[in-house]
Amino acid sequence: MANRDTKANGGGERARFTRRGWLATAPGAAVAGLAMTRSDALWNQAQEASPAAAAAAGPGPPDPTKVPGRFVSEVGSRAPGEEPRRLVRSLALSSSSRTPIHELQGTITPADLHFERHHAGVPEIAAEDHELLVHGMVERPMVFRMADLKRYPQASRICFLECSGNGGGAYSRNRMPTEITAQQLDGLISTSEWTGVMLSTILREVGVRPGASWLLAEGGDAAVMARSVPLEKATDDAMLAYGQNGEAIRPEQGYPVRLLLPGWEGNAQVKWLRRIEVTDRPTMTRDETSRYTDPLIDGTARQFSFVMDAKSVITFPSYPYVLPERGWWEISGLAWTGRGRVTRVEVSTDGGRSWTPAQIEGPVLSKSTVRFRHLWRWDGRETLILSRATDETGYVQPTVQQLWEARGERTSYHQNHQRAWKIAADGTVTFGLGELV
Repeated sequence: MANRDTKANGGGERARFTRRGWLATAPGAAVAGLAMTRSDALWNQAQEASPAAAAAAGPGPPDPTKVPGRFVSEVGSRAPGEEPRRLVRSLALSSSSRTPIHELQGTITPADLHFERHHAGVPEIAAEDHELLVHGMVERPMVFRMADLKRYPQASRICFLECSGNGGGAYSRNRMPTEITAQQLDGLISTSEWTGVMLSTILREVGVRPGASWLLAEGGDAAVMARSVPLEKATDDAMLAYGQNGEAIRPEQGYPVRLLLPGWEGNAQVKWLRRIEVTDRPTMTRDETSRYTDPLIDGTARQFSFVMDAKSVITFPSYPYVLPERGWWEISGLAWTGRGRVTRVEVSTDGGRSWTPAQIEGPVLSKSTVRFRHLWRWDGRETLILSRATDETGYVQPTVQQLWEARGERTSYHQNHQRAWKIAADGTVTFGLGELV
């Protein structure tokens, strides 16, 4: 927050007024929702990084009330200085880019910031040329073009989509990082409004034969990604999505059509969908045998672990933020579950010894992210802060030890354990899970 100069008692003496100074003296300031937030930490870091920047920049921009603004345009743009970016892991055919969850507001992810995970790059597909074959144990095998799909009743819903490998950068006790951002840690999660036709509608059109219990979904990319999906899910809330946040789905997200399975791991939600085969058993494809299985502690493996369990992450304060001073701060973050609605989020500011309910912002939608907030008075001492979510089934986000006890330490997927951030006495914030194991 920039300082403001004010005249004192109508005289020539000028007094310095800051939001922080007012917070320190105003009764009930924290209760009124005026605790320090991410914006205060960013402002302080910017000042420390370049204390002479403002002076060197010279006069500011002209008064916008005195200068006409720019004309209308065909496509909008972000304001100068507002430049959120996905974090690209590597420029390779099989790679990912992560959503800047620590920079976003609300719960909806802008389509151009939705995380990516590709296994053979993003294919170039023209909607007018694309076809979807539905066959197998059906009465009427059919080929649908995009124009055909759009003739059926349209449906929309808001839900998250998460890669099952989200959080993999902070799971192994042997390589537990400290300097990792919330984006690096959990950026393989995004929330959108998806629009399309319910898969149950298409299955009724082709007529599923008795005895069918699974289907195979196959993508049109160079990896020919293929996953088996239980028919029960396909006829429940699965969707053939061709729209995202009010526009055509982006190529990185599966243009012109993808399979959407609300609450389930992202890999099963096949993009660039070109074929659905109705079957009476799982197909056991490469992508569900050699990958996307969970080796357990007893030497067996958990397969078809589709559902994303309850999870939460504090996005502020998190690395590399620095709390410049003690006082009231707003802890904030995101929570979600693939089993329905998040009913409770708790925050601990003493390393998990005690927990306090956080405020959850509405609307609380099924299988969608929610934002939580918690006012915390930091006394300047070193501590660990954590969050944990509970969903409507009663499932509570586990500690990392509980996850290891149940699943062992060899899995690369479904790491929904509690995250921890360490606040040092000087206000620096680092990833603190290593302090708890």
